[in-house]
Amino acid sequence: MCSGCFAAAWHCRKRGFLMTSPSDTRAQLSRRDLLTVAGAGGAGLAAVATGPAAIAARGSRKIDTSAGDHVLNFDLPGVRIGSAVYPDGPTGCTVFHFPKRATGVVDIRGGSPATFWTDAMRRGASPVDAICLTGGSLYGLEAVAGVATGLLKRKDFSTHWERIALVSGAVIYDFGARTTSTYPDRELGQAALEAARPGRFSLGARGAGASASCGKWLEPAVKRELAGQGAAFGQKGAVRVGVFTVVNSVGAIVDRNGRVVRGHLDPKTGRRRMYNESDGEVGESTPRGNTTLTVVVTNQKLGDWELSQVSRQVHTSMARAIQPFHALIDGDVLYAVTTGEVGSSKDRKQTRTVVDLATRLAWDAVLASFTGRNDKDR
Repeated sequence: MCSGCFAAAWHCRKRGFLMTSPSDTRAQLSRRDLLTVAGAGGAGLAAVATGPAAIAARGSRKIDTSAGDHVLNFDLPGVRIGSAVYPDGPTGCTVFHFPKRATGVVDIRGGSPATFWTDAMRRGASPVDAICLTGGSLYGLEAVAGVATGLLKRKDFSTHWERIALVSGAVIYDFGARTTSTYPDRELGQAALEAARPGRFSLGARGAGASASCGKWLEPAVKRELAGQGAAFGQKGAVRVGVFTVVNSVGAIVDRNGRVVRGHLDPKTGRRRMYNESDGEVGESTPRGNTTLTVVVTNQKLGDWELSQVSRQVHTSMARAIQPFHALIDGDVLYAVTTGEVGSSKDRKQTRTVVDLATRLAWDAVLASFTGRNDKDR
């Protein structure tokens, strides 16, 4: 644990918070599932499951839904999370499924967002069955639709108004870190939905974070580095909060000591620069297509105003961890979701607890996004 993370953990423990850090579960993931295709044209999928990991082949394309070597374990019974990757991209998507339906809002910042079914959630608290974060830029929205049709099947193909699958989603432009045109499609979205499990989130180069990168503000004078998806979980009393993020930012990742720990790498010196160390080199070649996607989930009941406040405050706080943030060439999206299992929506004290937890956890989640990456992963 870096000194900044240690200090934050000590501070939270002092104030009565229970914090969970990402853990390396390599030893737990030695068993792999193998899923093979059945049915004409590879349309059917038959699974042989012996553990949490899975590798599927649909026709000639492989789908990897394994948890990977780095996993955060958390305790939020109201949400199930699954990731799926096309290794030939690599690109992927991450699905948050709320089996008993949850309530959420969305906060969208930056100049270049690309989303699916967010209008209602921007106006106020809205019911939601699932959220899909995906690579592939606009093409990746097909994966979000795949999650919706996957839920349609689970609802016995009922099209009654009250049973319509309410699925939202957002994309990152991950083509900048790879040379392929592969994008998450309907099959990959459905694979991530099928892989969804409670209490487990894959870190690093998994799901939508497979080809995510960060620290491009000073290009070409410095180089971007690969990032990924990160998460953190905390609890105070009965209130539980999980923050999950996919970091594909133009800005670099900064720790609690104010040091750049990912991105803006100077190839000449090996040092990572702050965004304001430009030497007059900014703006000429800064790449477009940057986005950080975040999902905040709590079991605390929150009303419309409270959820909106959580989304705004947590999203704003992330500018400490990613610098710069919410730029014109970013498309940052944050969902705030409550599963409504404990408390009262009128309890402003508990709302402050959620905000206090989530703003701290968001920084931890960003720092965990490049877990498993090394200096060769650039």
